[in-house]
Amino acid sequence: MLFTNRLYEKAKYIWDQYYKHPFVKGIGDGTLDIDKFRFYMEQDYLYLIDYSRLFALGSLKAPDLETMTVFANLLHSTLNDEMELHRQYAERLGIPREKLENTKPAPTTLAYTGYMLNISQRGSLADLIAAVLPCTWSYYEIGLRLNQILGASEHEFYGEWVKMYASEEFGQLAEWLKNLMNKLAEGKTEQELKELEDIFLTTSKFEYMFWEMSYQKQMWPTDKE
Repeated sequence: MLFTNRLYEKAKYIWDQYYKHPFVKGIGDGTLDIDKFRFYMEQDYLYLIDYSRLFALGSLKAPDLETMTVFANLLHSTLNDEMELHRQYAERLGIPREKLENTKPAPTTLAYTGYMLNISQRGSLADLIAAVLPCTWSYYEIGLRLNQILGASEHEFYGEWVKMYASEEFGQLAEWLKNLMNKLAEGKTEQELKELEDIFLTTSKFEYMFWEMSYQKQMWPTDKE
């Protein structure tokens, strides 16, 4: 069995909850409160900044030039293309660029990205991939599902999001990460595989928490309105 198949089976009970979450369902049927989506976009922008740092770490830990080059290209495209598209998309939603740049991280955002960076800095390339894979892989799965809903890809605000994550290009990135995960898992002991599985499950849980945080617009409970 491919290691990623094992990971999927272990995480399936978590991922199934993504598809049922009101935030994800609201994107698909167009009923999601736009303020909740704006909150998500602001926090996701901060997430992408740290995701870029993970790609930089991936290039540092890469075992060969080919893998190093892919991570370097991912870093460049995220910083120069994806984040610019994110800024343009945010402006369409009424989030000025200055506000986006000055967004304060929510507790879940801090915990999620902090965990990934900590695991990736201290651990191996396999640890890093196990940490980042749930985000890319599950977003592609969500994009494919939502794209099957009539009209979802044409929604005024959410259609572009659906098309982006259901795209062939995004699917290729998910597949490349899965293939690398399987390659890095070869020859590892059961204990080492279990440790990678635990990382994968933890960030899968953080993914659910990110949807819930966005739906509830959760900031620090001690902050005043």
